[in-house]
Amino acid sequence: MGHNQESHPESHFRVPAIVNALEEMQLTYKFRGSEVIELQHFEPASVDDIASVHAKAYVSGLEKVMDQAVEKGLIFVDGSGPTYATATTFQESIIAAGAGLALVDSVVAASKIKRDAPTGFALIRPPGHHAVPQGPMGFCIFGNVAIAARYAQRVHGLKRVFIIDFDVHHGNGTNDAFYTDPDVFFLSFHQDGSYPGTGKFDEVGSGDGEGTTLNLPLPGGSGDTAIRTVFDEVIVPCAQRFQPDIILVSAGYDGHVLDPLANLQYTTGTYYMLASSIKQLAKDLCGGRCVFFLEGGYNLKSLSYSVADTFRALLGDPSLASEFDDPNILYEEPSTKVKQAIQRIKHIHSL
Repeated sequence: MGHNQESHPESHFRVPAIVNALEEMQLTYKFRGSEVIELQHFEPASVDDIASVHAKAYVSGLEKVMDQAVEKGLIFVDGSGPTYATATTFQESIIAAGAGLALVDSVVAASKIKRDAPTGFALIRPPGHHAVPQGPMGFCIFGNVAIAARYAQRVHGLKRVFIIDFDVHHGNGTNDAFYTDPDVFFLSFHQDGSYPGTGKFDEVGSGDGEGTTLNLPLPGGSGDTAIRTVFDEVIVPCAQRFQPDIILVSAGYDGHVLDPLANLQYTTGTYYMLASSIKQLAKDLCGGRCVFFLEGGYNLKSLSYSVADTFRALLGDPSLASEFDDPNILYEEPSTKVKQAIQRIKHIHSL
């Protein structure tokens, strides 16, 4: 709660809004018992965990500037975001990353006992997918998903990691962390031309990692129909060909039609479909091992409803999206442009 800047979209109201919605919709342990297990006690990520992705100089440098943040109350650590830090940012960021690692541990342990392992969801902030190996960027401090991927490999021997990033913005930090790595497949679909301007079709990885990065920029106005096609024609064949040991998800909810920071037309129902399909993919390919990590999403209402519907999908409950979504605010998707983008990416990656 300490990592907050007044009137900044990435505020400390985000996670409580989600938790309140989960309570109201009876999707917590209190109502669902052992179907929803909340991890209460876990360790923060260690400096070594974070240094598996980020430069040690950045990690120690951020810890040092906390004194400055104590004096000033708030400092800016990266101008492009704008990314801020407060006196508690370092501590809260290692706790956020640690939550992801604890979920990987739990999901892996459960997958050894039963074939259909439960899915993890890290309700954490600050988010992570823009943080580059050298430093913070775009509201993000440490690359939570990237750190978890390296941890899954190192600690659990899960060599092949498949990362799906459905945030509206390109996950440039995760992209960069694994650009030359053949064992981590990074797949992002995002709004073309949005922040930070990376994630073009031809960014496919390099060296040994050529072909294990897939970037699909979608035209503004893309919505539910586009994403269903992307899932069936791009994500599924990629994952089947890659044969992962675990799937990690950068779950950003800023592609929602009501979100103020972008121009896509996802609905609450789109997120239900994505969660349900990803869960099935993990079940088919890697013993159900799958962890979601909260990234963006800045309209508190659409964010909390969409995460709640994600939980419903993961629990196998029917969607309640129709109670929230208003089809009257949607306009026609740019289907020709979407089709061209999907054809182009299928051609580049031989899908």
